[in-house]
Amino acid sequence: MSEIVGFAGMSHSPFATLLPFTGGPGGRFLSDAARVARAVTALAPDAVVVIGPDHFHANFYDQMPPFVLGVEKATAFGDFGSFSGELPVAAPLAWAVRDGLDEAGFDVSLSYALTVDHGVVQSYEMTTGFSVPLVPLVLNTAAPPLPSLARCVALGKALGEAIRRAPGDERVLIVASGGLSHWLPSNDPRDPSVAGERRDSLIHGRKDARAFAAVREPRVRAMAGNPEAPVNASWDQWFLRQLYSRDLSPIVALGHEKLEHEAGSGGHEVRTWLVGHAAAGLPLVWDSYEPVPEWITGMGIGTTFAV
Repeated sequence: MSEIVGFAGMSHSPFATLLPFTGGPGGRFLSDAARVARAVTALAPDAVVVIGPDHFHANFYDQMPPFVLGVEKATAFGDFGSFSGELPVAAPLAWAVRDGLDEAGFDVSLSYALTVDHGVVQSYEMTTGFSVPLVPLVLNTAAPPLPSLARCVALGKALGEAIRRAPGDERVLIVASGGLSHWLPSNDPRDPSVAGERRDSLIHGRKDARAFAAVREPRVRAMAGNPEAPVNASWDQWFLRQLYSRDLSPIVALGHEKLEHEAGSGGHEVRTWLVGHAAAGLPLVWDSYEPVPEWITGMGIGTTFAV
């Protein structure tokens, strides 16, 4: 039987690594992320399950699965200057997770060749430095309609059971990558503001994901550096406080619309935290928070182990 040695939730933003750090905004986040990395080294996990979103680099509206599990090969897309290339996959654990989720009634999509973007890669790199094999689990948090908050908690509980029942005596760390509050343009093809070539690329971008990314990235990069970008620090801190309990019902009770009202469309990424927290079954013991509007995101970290 394997053991879950801890959970770490961490915000991501392409600008955390894309922009040169000069000692200004983001310093606390980067410093505390390094503290988490040192604590993870001390935990010495044998594998890490990384739960993160995709930002239209692998999944498009031609086929949009709510959950995708990588079981053999994972390739980092390299968007926004993030790492590009092959990632080490803990395949036996990945298959144990797949089988356990299946037994629990979750028919997750399966990938033998999964592409992941900065939504998985950044937090994986910041916590482990690529030194620990991973099991990548991608959640749809960007392409409405999204899996419900309650379904994400249920998935997390099933994930935790699957990990603990996995053969062997592996020490497994769970990392959730996403959020906290941030506001992004709509990606919903039903939205009248999403029209023309942009709508077509959201549906058919798989035909040439590199070309789609080349058009999209400049628009996102242009959002960086604005000290007035919306970030809801009070909601972010409320969210982190809820995770000091094992009871996630106050967050689930928000539902889709209130969550988006409080945390923005990008705030839907906290679904990854719900899955990871429920899987670990442990409350947070430490957190860090810095609102960084220049990165368009409230940058939070929370762990169930001392940092």
